Amino acid sequence: MSKPNQSVGVLLLNLGTPDSPSVRDVRRYLRQFLSDPLVITIPQPLRWLLLNLVILPFRPKTSAAAYQSIWMPEGSPLLHYGRELSKEVSKKLGDGFHVELAMRYGSPSIESGLHSLLERQPSSIVVLPLFPQYATASTGSALAEVKRVLQGKQNVPPVTTIGAFPDDPRLCDAMAEVARPILEDEKPDHVIFSYHGLPEQQVRDLDTGGQHCLEKSDCCDAACPENRNCYRAHCFATTRALIETLGLAAENTSVVFQSRLGRTPWLDPDLVVVLPELAARGIKRPVVLCPSFVADCLETVEEIGIRARTQWKELGGEALYLAPCVNAEPTWVDGVVSMVRERVS
Repeated sequence: MSKPNQSVGVLLLNLGTPDSPSVRDVRRYLRQFLSDPLVITIPQPLRWLLLNLVILPFRPKTSAAAYQSIWMPEGSPLLHYGRELSKEVSKKLGDGFHVELAMRYGSPSIESGLHSLLERQPSSIVVLPLFPQYATASTGSALAEVKRVLQGKQNVPPVTTIGAFPDDPRLCDAMAEVARPILEDEKPDHVIFSYHGLPEQQVRDLDTGGQHCLEKSDCCDAACPENRNCYRAHCFATTRALIETLGLAAENTSVVFQSRLGRTPWLDPDLVVVLPELAARGIKRPVVLCPSFVADCLETVEEIGIRARTQWKELGGEALYLAPCVNAEPTWVDGVVSMVRERVS
């Protein structure tokens, strides 16, 4: 067998997307996604009943219509921008690196991405989950799948992982770069930082001290050992960093969570509840930034750009602006390249 070469394999990970906006493909995607015990953290028999008797009979049709409203000629926005990022990062890294994009759910799969990298017999592999804030349901699940796939392989080179990067200047500079044009051109009167929601229990489960997370209103105001893996604390860290980078007045900003699912307690405040409160305060032209997403997707383009905007209009607001995600913007490409080179060195 030939010896490993000196190239480095790079695996960029994101959550996933259906293969098409058809009801069939959306149902298949939702089945894979919501069958993950790290996503719906209830006993397997209850999860099976919830998925097969409550979610899958009804949700695929609604979700398919939502996907159809944002589908691009190139396909899913998440996949399209992921491919663009992978391509540009590969160009910047140059010879000696091979970059693959993989999705935790759907295609291209983590298994296919790792197979492609291992075929080249790299000297090492760097795994970058594209989730700025750590959560078991996203980063944890993706890395668990990487581990599962590699356990069945032989001659696996050293694998290193780039962890969460909630307030990394490379992320914040890139997010600020795409947000500034809207802030300067539209002059919004409020900035909303909207993060993907998460069940409260999943936050409490990562409380290393057991008596910190969600116990006090200020538990996420500063980083500490107890909240080092806390998704909510990471969201607040990202917000603080972006407020500073963009030179915003903190009193003119709000942190909210979106995409709530089910009846169990999720992180508050919920975007759909906060919008009426802002309208009642006389806010007319807010802009929404979505810092838990590095690529535009259903949760940004449809949930914010269509549904939240419709809700805002019905509340009497003048306009609701949506800042794009960093996608494959040059500043973000440079940031990813820097993260990879830093880890390799």
